[in-house]
Amino acid sequence: MTKILYVGLDVHKESIVVATAPQGDTQVELYGQIGGTLDALDKLIKKLAKPDLELRFVYEAGPCGYVIYRHLVKGRYHCEVIAPSLIPTKASDRVKTDRRDARQLARLFRAGELTAIYVPDEEDEAVRDLVRARERAMTDQRKGRQRLKGFLLRLGHRYQGRSNWCPAHLRYLATLKLSHAAQQIAFQEYLEAITVATERLERLTTAMAAALTGWKREPVVRALMSLRGVAAINGMTLVAEAGDLTRFDSPSQLMSFFGLTPSEYSSGEKRQQGGITKAGNGACRRALVEAAHQYRVPPRVNPAMQQRQEGQTREVRAIAWKAQQRLHERYQVLSGRHKKVVVVVAAVARELCGFVWAIACQVSAPHKVKMRGPTVAKETKPTTPKTSTATTTSRTAAAKREYVLDAKKKFKK
Repeated sequence: MTKILYVGLDVHKESIVVATAPQGDTQVELYGQIGGTLDALDKLIKKLAKPDLELRFVYEAGPCGYVIYRHLVKGRYHCEVIAPSLIPTKASDRVKTDRRDARQLARLFRAGELTAIYVPDEEDEAVRDLVRARERAMTDQRKGRQRLKGFLLRLGHRYQGRSNWCPAHLRYLATLKLSHAAQQIAFQEYLEAITVATERLERLTTAMAAALTGWKREPVVRALMSLRGVAAINGMTLVAEAGDLTRFDSPSQLMSFFGLTPSEYSSGEKRQQGGITKAGNGACRRALVEAAHQYRVPPRVNPAMQQRQEGQTREVRAIAWKAQQRLHERYQVLSGRHKKVVVVVAAVARELCGFVWAIACQVSAPHKVKMRGPTVAKETKPTTPKTSTATTTSRTAAAKREYVLDAKKKFKK
């Protein structure tokens, strides 16, 4: 009978600390420290491997990436990469060493209390690196512009034009002549840093457009571009960062992954909700918030959107049009209640996740959407009297409400 040996790896750049936890045994043994190379890992596998023993490896996600995971999976070994922020720890545990971490990984992995993360393949990771490189270039450009504007404001130079960084503003900056040579040198260096960052941003934007062609997830990105506010950059950001969107069973899981769900602190009869958690992927959350601003205007398919929707199926275009109608109405209702703009945009971005999930499933896994439609259509309103228990039940049902695609109504809440 085959037994399982759980192996915890505390991975670092130059070394790996190994701990083992046999199946059905409470003892966790420290194997020792090996080198950080794949050759050292192969030697470890040869020493641990036995005919009646199955090896299962686990390590934390970190700066070393997924090289170890892909190497072990290629050798047909079971391996999981764990999110460090989701590892259960005691509040009183103030001692952290590599040996303790390795033992803890092996013990919790055997108990099934660790949460594995989604590991992209090499092609998706390459596109994601390109997307993140463009985001870093955009951040460098923004910081460079802020430094230059702060420098000029301190010296009393204020631009009176309508918008900054347009051709007129750049011509204004070229005419500035500071009184001291040292300040003039600093000004030219600030300006040159902005120019370099802008050129790098343009090159990376062009490279992203070229990388989209031929990518295996191009159909999903093209379909997401049917939504208002989601062009090539935002579409590639969503798909590259989140990976396969159909791996989420419901839109609520996708909303939690993006950190757009409201925080909550409820106890007993008291229910208190706060702002969004911001616990998920920040790049995807920013892309959705940028797109949510576009739904303040009435629904309309402009020429640019019409060009992006060419070649898409009728179902995808119907979901995109339903998104415009619903989210614009949602924007107007929340604005009429005098909500803050940031609150309105966050709420619209959260509902936009449902349409993103529906389009991704319509392209990659249409059976997933069709299977969930009749279930929601059969739901009826509860007839329970209005008591404290009924109120709690209705609140729980509202919290579990999901967005699904229906046969009659293309998108239903």
